[in-house]
Amino acid sequence: MDILAANQLGYAVFSPIFAHTARPANIARFIFLDPAASDFYVDWERLASDTVALMRAEAGRDPYDRALTDLIGELSTRSEAFRTWWAAHNVRLHRTGVKHLHHPLVGDLTLAYESMELTADTGLRLNAYTAEPGSPAQNALNLLASWTATPQEQPAARSTE
Repeated sequence: MDILAANQLGYAVFSPIFAHTARPANIARFIFLDPAASDFYVDWERLASDTVALMRAEAGRDPYDRALTDLIGELSTRSEAFRTWWAAHNVRLHRTGVKHLHHPLVGDLTLAYESMELTADTGLRLNAYTAEPGSPAQNALNLLASWTATPQEQPAARSTE
């Protein structure tokens, strides 16, 4: 559930997660321990339930993963919602879907996503998010992208002397 890296637009879209959690940012910690999560994730309850089910699947694959068991322990002691869903023993894998976000600067975003396993790096995934072309979400992404763009460096002028 750690976010190890993102491009500039990814940092902008998910800025509430990066602003409210320690490095590396952790999605589960944000969802269950930060009150800002229920504002950011429009369908927080479904997302939170899915996150627990995904964590249960990961725990089943590698029950000796120390970082994961520590995270489960932390969330179990600090979040009643997490404890309740963890006790349900639901398991779910999802690699595609739609996220509904409420960004603090640009408003509502509806983003389709796909999660791809990185075969060379076991346990790592690359998530790609897209907005429907011409949609309000695409316009909001364009606005965020313009704010995060860095000016391209101009080549140094060459002397003709």
